[in-house]
Amino acid sequence: MAVLFAAGSLLFALGSVPGYVNAVGERGDTVTYFVGSLFFTAAAFLSYREAVDAAPDGLNPAHRRVFTFQPGRVDWWATAIQLLGTWYFNVSTGVATVQNLSATTAHQHVWRPDAIGSVCFLISSVLAWYEVCHGWSAWRPRSWSWWITLANLIGSIAFGVSAAAGYINPLTGQVHNAARADTQTLIGAICFLIGAVLLMPERTSKPAPV
Repeated sequence: MAVLFAAGSLLFALGSVPGYVNAVGERGDTVTYFVGSLFFTAAAFLSYREAVDAAPDGLNPAHRRVFTFQPGRVDWWATAIQLLGTWYFNVSTGVATVQNLSATTAHQHVWRPDAIGSVCFLISSVLAWYEVCHGWSAWRPRSWSWWITLANLIGSIAFGVSAAAGYINPLTGQVHNAARADTQTLIGAICFLIGAVLLMPERTSKPAPV
């Protein structure tokens, strides 16, 4: 899961690096984002499955299905919403690989799912933060989980800013602020990469004292 999240983050970061699009072309750049989104989806699915497998006491493991509905658990909501967000990113980045899109199509099928996916990531990160902190705020620098959720929360905020800056006018097809969108995507991807790398020692460490 950590490797998949890291791979997706690296590809999103690469796609938003200044000069990359000039080196590989617009189509190569959009394909980079699309492949990165697939890594995100695979990682998010594993994260969701991990939450499902960590079922409450009394739930027979044999009854746990892939999409078990567990509305009383914050971690289930966080991982499910994150997975949903990656699907929207799949649509957004996949459609973006098509050449010569109309302004309306770009607005509806590139920007809109990107914005929804960013909102999903933000909601997911806020829920994960709430769960790790056992409230809305906490200072736990000795906890790997705390640092991971903090990095992901900052990354989700950056993705949200990127989506706002990347608004595509449905009449002209013009991007509101492409430079800011790329910069915020790069910041968000780096934050997600940090969170993914921290997952590796977090999986093998003992829980930090609360």
